[in-house]
Amino acid sequence: MTILNPDPVPEPTPEEVARGLAELEQHVADQAPATPPRTPAVLSGETKRVRRLRAEVAEAHLLTDLQDDDAPLLLDTAKVRKRRKAAQQAARLHALAQDPQMRAWQAARMRRLLVTAALVSLTLALAWSTAGVQKFAAEGADPWSPGWMFAWLVEPFLSLALLVVVGARAYLGTRGQPLTNRTLVRIEWLFLALTLGMNAWPYLPWGLPDGTGFSLSRLVLHILGPIVAVAVVTALPIILAAFSDLDHAASTPTGPTYRANTTAPDALITRARHLIATGELPANAGADKIRRALGCGMDTARAVRDALRTDTIA
Repeated sequence: MTILNPDPVPEPTPEEVARGLAELEQHVADQAPATPPRTPAVLSGETKRVRRLRAEVAEAHLLTDLQDDDAPLLLDTAKVRKRRKAAQQAARLHALAQDPQMRAWQAARMRRLLVTAALVSLTLALAWSTAGVQKFAAEGADPWSPGWMFAWLVEPFLSLALLVVVGARAYLGTRGQPLTNRTLVRIEWLFLALTLGMNAWPYLPWGLPDGTGFSLSRLVLHILGPIVAVAVVTALPIILAAFSDLDHAASTPTGPTYRANTTAPDALITRARHLIATGELPANAGADKIRRALGCGMDTARAVRDALRTDTIA
């Protein structure tokens, strides 16, 4: 089967190509929308300087309108809220401190602290005098001999007996039942006198060995423990008796009193009610509107608002 080749397509001439491009440009130009001629900016007056000035004038008008509004000045900043929170907390703590139950709790805690410190001081003072009592009780016995060792037990059992009496008086004093029995007082002073005498005797002029000079500083150092014990035993009942006489319900002038809210004057409340009745002020007006209408401070306006809300609820 023989395939016959078609006749070759003749190539376009340059004149035909140029004519085709011209027709294509004319067709595109006919299809494009017509655009109005551009007016020069200089002829219309809309220069860059004019547009900038017009924007400044519009901005000035907006700023003038906004400057008349005091709403931003009424907002509390973070620092103001922090101060207000601290003030409210201080006022509540002050009010709580005046409560009789709180005052009783504070007194009980302080009394317990003082009694604990007094007993610790008394125990240390009696422990301090142990060495002086041991020297008195040993009477020159050889170290580590039975008499020398038993001499160390004199002050402990004497101090324990004294602490029993003092501890009982201290505890009952904290419970509002102070012990003033003369027998117990005499027992305390007897134990203290024995401790003081045994500490001071070896260091008095007639108790020193031959050739040993008297030293006042050494005597004071060894009787320091018994003196502190005497002071604690004497002062503790007086302190506990004073705590027992406290009247926690009585008011004491501890400083200025605080009010939770600002109280609005009756005249402003009456005026606000009149404005509401005449329609010049809404019935549910906020503090800002009340402040503007009455010309008062923000705190007073809030108080007036609260008073008006109370009237509405009633």
